[in-house]
Amino acid sequence: MRTVVAAVAAVLAVVTAAGCGSDDKTESADAASVSGTVTVFAAASLTETFTELGKQFEAAHPGVKVVYSFGASSALAEQISQGAPADVFASAAPKNMQQVRDKGEVTVAPVTFVRNRLEIAVPKGNPGAITELADFGKTEPKIALCAEQVPCGAAAKTVFETAGVTPQPDTREQDVKAVLTKVTLGEVDAALVYRTDVKAAGDKVQGIEFPESAKAVNDYPVAPLAHAPNATAAAAFVEFVTGAQAKSVFTAAGFDTP
Repeated sequence: MRTVVAAVAAVLAVVTAAGCGSDDKTESADAASVSGTVTVFAAASLTETFTELGKQFEAAHPGVKVVYSFGASSALAEQISQGAPADVFASAAPKNMQQVRDKGEVTVAPVTFVRNRLEIAVPKGNPGAITELADFGKTEPKIALCAEQVPCGAAAKTVFETAGVTPQPDTREQDVKAVLTKVTLGEVDAALVYRTDVKAAGDKVQGIEFPESAKAVNDYPVAPLAHAPNATAAAAFVEFVTGAQAKSVFTAAGFDTP
């Protein structure tokens, strides 16, 4: 814990110094203070944005390598709790971050850095003629949803309860990217995914907004891990993804920022 707190303090000191004077020597010292590999466990819905931000972080810190493990936040939290070596955890829901905190794997306050909400995704051309959330309660269309224990599935459960709709899914997947794949391949007529996933898929899918999505907005927290193998890089990465440069990347991808 002392190592992580000291690392965070060191990074904050560098950021403060940079604000007071942005000469080349200060920037060089900042870059030189971070080295090695930083391993980031992140929600699947962050794949595109974190991949881009990883490249930017590496460019700002020559010699540093960012390695990702993307997946369902619930599965990642379980892996961290069982001792998987990682430096940073970025979850698609506070519940999974709290699970890690309860195990003593996070000892500094997580930061909510983005928010996301669900959107209906249909294959190009909308062959199932899906128009609204109520269509998920019909038996005819083929439907894909996230498993209820993962954040996108928990959010879907909330919106269905809010709308009074009992969904009839043909498949439940373990993360949002697996659900989206079912749509892009035309294996289902509709699915509930995050609106950022719809945007990332481009013209492979069509998105349909629905008002009930406002009832299940997901907060995404991020934090360095208490047993981070590279505590200094972990603190620097968290500082980076919660900063102004990262905010523009998230906004462009369709995330809301706090």
